[in-house]
Amino acid sequence: MSRNDVAREVERQLEVMAEGAEQLVGADELRPRLEAALREDRPLRVKLGMDPSAPDLHLGHTLVLQKLKRFQDLGHLPIFLVGDFTARIGDPSGKKKTRPALDAETVRANAETYVDQVGKVLDVSRAELRFNSEWMDPMGAADVVRLCQRATVAQLLAREDFSQRYRAEEPIGVHELLYPLVQAYDSVALHADVELGGTDQTFNLLMGREIQRQYDQPPQAIVTHPLLVGTDGREKMSKSLDNGIGITEAPEEIYGKVMRISDELMLRWFDRLGFGEWGDLAPARDAVAGGAGDPLALKHDMARRVVARFHGNEAGEAAAAHFRRVVQRKELPEEIPEVRLEGESEGLGLLAIIARAGMAKSNSEARRLVAQRAVKLDGQAVNDPGTSLPRGGPYLLQVGKRRVAQVWID
Repeated sequence: MSRNDVAREVERQLEVMAEGAEQLVGADELRPRLEAALREDRPLRVKLGMDPSAPDLHLGHTLVLQKLKRFQDLGHLPIFLVGDFTARIGDPSGKKKTRPALDAETVRANAETYVDQVGKVLDVSRAELRFNSEWMDPMGAADVVRLCQRATVAQLLAREDFSQRYRAEEPIGVHELLYPLVQAYDSVALHADVELGGTDQTFNLLMGREIQRQYDQPPQAIVTHPLLVGTDGREKMSKSLDNGIGITEAPEEIYGKVMRISDELMLRWFDRLGFGEWGDLAPARDAVAGGAGDPLALKHDMARRVVARFHGNEAGEAAAAHFRRVVQRKELPEEIPEVRLEGESEGLGLLAIIARAGMAKSNSEARRLVAQRAVKLDGQAVNDPGTSLPRGGPYLLQVGKRRVAQVWID
């Protein structure tokens, strides 16, 4: 590349990095490093860390994952860091009270699922997948004390959630103060040039810049993205709030959940989730925002593309056809799965059937579904949660608008 070509490419890449972001901190420091990387044909090291505090990644996580993919598309090296050590501390970001730490077994089980899920967004063959237990587990007490010497209590209490809890005389665990230090040290261990995160991670990412300076490393640039509001239209997306859409959910489930969000939220999601890939839908989005256009048609297009992003184009088209047939026209699916359950001598209770057939997570959830008149048996709504079915079948069981099965009780 000529000097002019390099200069133009630097500015183009900085625009891509900033696109859709809330903040790009350290752009002036990053510019010469990016220029050198382009001249020497070597990638920047771009870090994104996530704690495996739940087994499933959701659409909110993919905001920064998609940005990491943009860096990969620019020729840089994405580093997806599974925070299997930090998850055992518990991220205090945005918490008004001490967050319970997870046990090592739960963290390990969740972490195993993350690697496969990240492959739905990134080309993992051209990425580093790392675990921060690699460098944290071997640390001794003296090493941890030396790390703590790199920051002050005043710096940590400047963090908004810590300062609020301190003023309110709410407990702050010493282990919580360690969390931003450990996340910052991850950037040292990985020699990160750039770190990505949500806006709730801004303090931790800035701490990474400071700790890198303490270890005589050039400070990473940080790119923060706004948090995605969940399907309820109020709180940030979270599996614990039951307002999330997991990227490993069935295509029909993802499609149906997108179709149920409000038109206002649809426009906000469009702006967050498009990542430059939905430009052909921009005129339709603008028309809906202006009070014209067809919001339902736009929502169908969005739902299909969200499914396709994680399951492929064929799955997106099939989910769209399923929604129109089963939800809009209230027809049964073309293929109804069969479920065989082992019953007692007198049969099996309906709540147990629903849970064991995988159509509810528990008997208590099944009970709520019956109370909501969301359960049908052979086409008729069931009102009594104490209903039992004798051995035999098949029974046509419908739970909600999209879950249906032919059930046999042996």
